[in-house]
Amino acid sequence: MIGDLRRFAPAAARNREAILEVLRRHLPPRGLVLEIASGSGEHALHFAQNLGPGIVFQPTDAEADARASIDAWAASAPNVREALALDASAQPWPVAAADAVVCINMIHIAPWAATLGLMKGAASVLEAGAPLILYGPFRRDGAHTAPSNAAFDQDLRDRNPAWGVRDLEAVAAVAAENGFGPPAVEPMPANNLSVIFRRLADNH
Repeated sequence: MIGDLRRFAPAAARNREAILEVLRRHLPPRGLVLEIASGSGEHALHFAQNLGPGIVFQPTDAEADARASIDAWAASAPNVREALALDASAQPWPVAAADAVVCINMIHIAPWAATLGLMKGAASVLEAGAPLILYGPFRRDGAHTAPSNAAFDQDLRDRNPAWGVRDLEAVAAVAAENGFGPPAVEPMPANNLSVIFRRLADNH
């Protein structure tokens, strides 16, 4: 198709059903879901179509080409908003409030500053009890969960020394510093994890 701006991410097609089941269990029945680093936009469209009209997705990405792809995918989806420019590490975010934040396969393909910004930004938009849901590979107790993850981690670091599979404990510590409780961790296919944090009530 001439002029088709849609990108295709093979991993999105492979993992979308497994992630959808996690979202069904942890998202509220209604509300605004802010997706950080939406990439091609295939996930946002699939989730919005399957979670029902009560859930509205607000996709974001730092790259203009990715936002064009997101909007092309979601052109016919009434519950997917136009993609916003958002760099997770930059504050403030262009969204004031959300009922959930979702971030899939970002923190290992970004500098650590993106994880710090993700936690700070999510804390700023979520109310007490609202979820921050991460998906991707993680190290646990200082070790990779599979040889394939170790090889992937090395490949990432070869491509960019600021990238790499993160330690779940380090991510959880940053989340705690920003007012989130301890994570619920769900094993996923292909040695990935879903990690669900909940915003704690602010202490006044």
